[in-house]
Amino acid sequence: MLAAVSGLALGFAFPPFGVWPLSLAAVAALALLTHGRTARQGAWTGFAFGLPFFLLLLKWLSVVGWDAVVGLSVIEAAFLALMGAGLALVSRLPVPALWPLWTACLWVTEEWARDRAPFGGFPWGRLAFANTGTPYTPLAALGGAPLVTFAVALTGGALASAVLVLWRLRGAGGLSPRGVLPAAGAVVVCAAVTAAGFAVPIPTAADDSVDIAVVQGNVQQAGMDFLGRPMMILNNHVKATLDLAEDVEAGRIAKPDLVIWPENASDLDPFQYREAYARIDEAVKAIGVPVLVGALVDHPTKQGYVQNQGIVWDPRSGPGASYTKQHPVPFGEYVPFRRQLSKIITRLQRVPRDFYPGDHTGVLKVGPARLGDVICFEVAYDEIVRDTVNAGARAIVVQTNNATYGRSGQPEQQLVMSKLRAIEHGRPVITAATSGISAVVSPDGTIEQRTKEFTQDVLTARIPLRDGTTPADRVGAIPEWVLAMVGVLSCAAAIMIGRRGRMDEKGQ
Repeated sequence: MLAAVSGLALGFAFPPFGVWPLSLAAVAALALLTHGRTARQGAWTGFAFGLPFFLLLLKWLSVVGWDAVVGLSVIEAAFLALMGAGLALVSRLPVPALWPLWTACLWVTEEWARDRAPFGGFPWGRLAFANTGTPYTPLAALGGAPLVTFAVALTGGALASAVLVLWRLRGAGGLSPRGVLPAAGAVVVCAAVTAAGFAVPIPTAADDSVDIAVVQGNVQQAGMDFLGRPMMILNNHVKATLDLAEDVEAGRIAKPDLVIWPENASDLDPFQYREAYARIDEAVKAIGVPVLVGALVDHPTKQGYVQNQGIVWDPRSGPGASYTKQHPVPFGEYVPFRRQLSKIITRLQRVPRDFYPGDHTGVLKVGPARLGDVICFEVAYDEIVRDTVNAGARAIVVQTNNATYGRSGQPEQQLVMSKLRAIEHGRPVITAATSGISAVVSPDGTIEQRTKEFTQDVLTARIPLRDGTTPADRVGAIPEWVLAMVGVLSCAAAIMIGRRGRMDEKGQ
């Protein structure tokens, strides 16, 4: 019961609630509840912690069906069950003062595994994403999201260590200066790790800047049937862009250097449907600057497949360079084991065609700017965003379509990822959404502008363009791999020490 309550507390640390100190309390609670237990007990405790956490975090998936919420939550909670077993093992290691370190490394190990499997992983629910506006956030510029997770878990583990010491002293007959010393040391660790972020410089100085407009055209309705009639979403974005062009011509708004449309702004393939091509071309020529258009495009050589693309559309030359989403959503944009599963889960037939993944990063020249395009939930994956920045992106664009999950908390959960990525890479992040939330995030993680959900709106802003890279860009995934490996080795050491102890008891 305590584990389940602690898991729910962790869920409330994430948007739309955003009570981030609960992430520290939840980490401490799980460490205490698994301390001194067997690996099996730790696994059950971890699962009891993880299941309610993911049920609360992923309740937005209920639009698809509560069976989808439960199924995905069970899969993700299994990773926390393995971590719970690991926490129980490392709590028996010698040198108790290092227990918080092993705890923090195991949290990174769990997220490392969950971010990669199954079907390419599902990074939702990382401790770093609950701490995108906290003292720990600047650490992302040094080691990315894994370092933020490590710092949060280390603080929670140190809190647990202090509580355990004080509890044992109370049971041993009272507090003493010497007995309290380990608890005081743990508190010092908490304070030092929390304060470390304030010492990290966040690079924000611009090499130059560019004026942009972000068009949010809106959709017919929320839910699975957000598309409405064919051409409706495209016409919404065309209308909003034509209105923007009128405002520019009338002098009410300065002319932007480029315009950004969201993912799926064109619900029909403009290369297959002349009407869709003509409407996009009309809007682009009216505004007179390049537009990054999100569209679904039939694969040119693989019949039956579709590509989720961002296309640079020039007012003079028409469509040009494009980026294809590298990480389609399993069961949302493609169906693994389609032939077998579709017979059992008829709802999967609502995904009639599989999306084909792209094979390169999304660095695109859009007018005077070199933008790094990532599409929708790709922003949750460290390597996709990092590779895009290292390939030369001077600003990051997140084209997204959250209409299915509108007003469910999912858009807020995705937006905070943009905040973290801005600090991690020292780049502005522009989120363009069909129905909201569209936003402009500065390199220091500040949300400068944002739209409301399910409204037609246009954001205009001057954003900095930056060429410098952060330490996180340069070290890449090394911190994550090192911390994850320490977590694995700590479990291995605990198993070996446990076996040696049992052999000594037998006199062998």
